[in-house]
Amino acid sequence: MPTMFRRAALSMLICLAACVGALPRPEPACELFVLGIAQDGGLPHFGCERACCATARATGRVLYPASLGVVDRRAARLLLVEATPRIEEQVALLHDLAAVHGRGRQPLDAVVVTHAHIGHYLGLAWFGREVASTHELPVHCSPRFGAFLREQAPWRQLVALRQIEVREFVVGEPFSPWPGLVVRAIAVPHRDEFSDTMAYVIEGPERRVLFVPDVDAWEREPGLLERLLEGVEIAYLDGTFYDGSELPERNLAEIRHPLMVRTMERLAAIAAQRPGAIRFLHLNHTNPVLHDAALRAAIEARGFRIAEQGERVSL
Repeated sequence: MPTMFRRAALSMLICLAACVGALPRPEPACELFVLGIAQDGGLPHFGCERACCATARATGRVLYPASLGVVDRRAARLLLVEATPRIEEQVALLHDLAAVHGRGRQPLDAVVVTHAHIGHYLGLAWFGREVASTHELPVHCSPRFGAFLREQAPWRQLVALRQIEVREFVVGEPFSPWPGLVVRAIAVPHRDEFSDTMAYVIEGPERRVLFVPDVDAWEREPGLLERLLEGVEIAYLDGTFYDGSELPERNLAEIRHPLMVRTMERLAAIAAQRPGAIRFLHLNHTNPVLHDAALRAAIEARGFRIAEQGERVSL
């Protein structure tokens, strides 16, 4: 081949490769989004006048309570994990991230809840006739949580009016909100005044993700943390308190959570081998990792991550 033709062919190949590299990557068929990273009250926190919340109010910084969303683009299905008091903003965020709009009074296809503390289930009220007035929206929960919803006001009205449909799973056994998405509930120790508390392993076609926003202490059930992490690629773990010093006026024995510093000690080897696999959320408004950039950078240098509102994971 003459030199000029070889050069022309080479230039064409380089141009073609550049064009292919510039093409947008197709969005995954199934994707998970982080819709909130804060503890139940979010940031700014109601009733808090500390600098952390005063500054957030002054600057407009808002962090929603811990929640996840999942989209299946093959059928435009949406799952919400946790119905928090900021459900309107979080479902709107899910619609934007998933590029699924026009849902009207059926904004979701299913909901999964972990337990009956206000930051995790209070948003179910928004499905009632005073607001969205949904029709038979599936709410997946444990049998004890299901009994709570059917028996206690105001939740029993949602059931009676068929605005939600309680779907109880068998704890420890997988269930599918829809074909191709598998969820497994694992009971974890927590303050279970009205229901038991679940962690969830969420599995799509490509990846498994663990969600544990609330647990009292890993030590309360030997081997629990290791069982939860088995086979998952990314784990979102309870990071409510950093080292326990951020709330000196509160008795943390009454609001038990595993301290981040101790969880990081236990999982140091995993974080070093798989940076970014361990991510913390359900962060209390006083947690210094939300306000101290140097501390956050040091944590990330060890291979851990602080979850970010709006981040996405291909499932």
